[in-house]
Amino acid sequence: MNKNAVDEFIRHKFAEYYRIQAPNIQPPSTIERREFGFILFKERMMMRHKGFRNPVDLQQYLVITAPSDAYFSAAYYERPEESMENKGWIGADLIFDIDADHIETHCKIEHDLWVCQSCGTLGKGHQPESCPKCGAQKFEERSWLCETCLEAAKTETLKLIDILQSDFGFSDNDISICFSGHRGYHVHIESQVVQTLDQLARKEIVDYVMGTGLNPRLHGLDERGWKKTQIVVGPDLHDPGWRGRIARGVYDFLVNIVSEQFENAHDLRKPVVDTLIEYKDLILEAWRRRAPWDAVKGLGIKTWEKVVARAISRQAVNIDTVVTTDTHRLIRLPKTLHGKTGLKATEISMKQFESFDPLNEAVAFKTGMLTVNVVEAHQFRIGNEVYGPYKEQILELPTAAAMLLLCKKVAYIVR
Repeated sequence: MNKNAVDEFIRHKFAEYYRIQAPNIQPPSTIERREFGFILFKERMMMRHKGFRNPVDLQQYLVITAPSDAYFSAAYYERPEESMENKGWIGADLIFDIDADHIETHCKIEHDLWVCQSCGTLGKGHQPESCPKCGAQKFEERSWLCETCLEAAKTETLKLIDILQSDFGFSDNDISICFSGHRGYHVHIESQVVQTLDQLARKEIVDYVMGTGLNPRLHGLDERGWKKTQIVVGPDLHDPGWRGRIARGVYDFLVNIVSEQFENAHDLRKPVVDTLIEYKDLILEAWRRRAPWDAVKGLGIKTWEKVVARAISRQAVNIDTVVTTDTHRLIRLPKTLHGKTGLKATEISMKQFESFDPLNEAVAFKTGMLTVNVVEAHQFRIGNEVYGPYKEQILELPTAAAMLLLCKKVAYIVR
């Protein structure tokens, strides 16, 4: 079966979903001021500048077109269907996109694939400079849906929510979370406080949540006293903002420090690491008493600056910076399907987020079986069942598992 036939089969299944579920797909607030965009299976390009006056018009459009992907604008416009320069920008919600693509996870080298666009050769990990079979240099990268990557994205999202609430003062009612349907989460702030922020102001927010350009000396790390009597002081665990985050990050670093982490490290020498490991209990106890940071000799402020740098990297949030700063950005419409997985974008309440299981609760196709010819697929889970790994196998699988493989372009439907 060729690529066009696979796309047509997926579109047929998406159409079945929208015929049943469209009435449950609710638009964002102020629908008449939003721009909508869609990727259709035949065109395979973003169709922007669509507008709808009411939920029913939007729902009918989804049924008629059965798009691969559906989006709405973070922005509000006077004329959403006009060209960008004529829309009349009113304001925009604040959007954060957390995706495993922007997070370093050890598993990617095992499950992410590249495909040569000339000869179809498959390979694992990051794409090479040229195809080992035909020498071509154009590839299509296919990222996999793995629980380690999903958990990493959830961890980053939790860090972001903590910053938004503790440091920026947003409430549960201001924040909404949506699983993207692929490898991450969208965090949406809908508040008049943020709507008129320009790109520069949004860039300042990005820099803050990512800990960009933080100087430890301006956040409580300092030397006090005279010459040989100097002591190193640092922020307290209970300090607000980045001062407290730095302290808590260093504390966590010391609790979990093991020598093996630093075998190839250039910032901390082995004798320093050994000292930190040997005396970490003494250091942590001193911290609990709010004593100076240099409870152990030989650990000067230069060492603590390097430790703080590691702590900041752990406390900072990995986000797609372009999404947050773009005041015209389109974001995925909740309860619509993701063209790369067949899973649905799923809204999650703040209370349920930590226990949310995307590979169970975002499943759209819950009934039936499909027979597919799998070219190659890494192990994956859908619901409570684990599938794979597979290579050159014809299998009968539950529809949700088969659709994931088809959408990932690693399988063909068997008629």
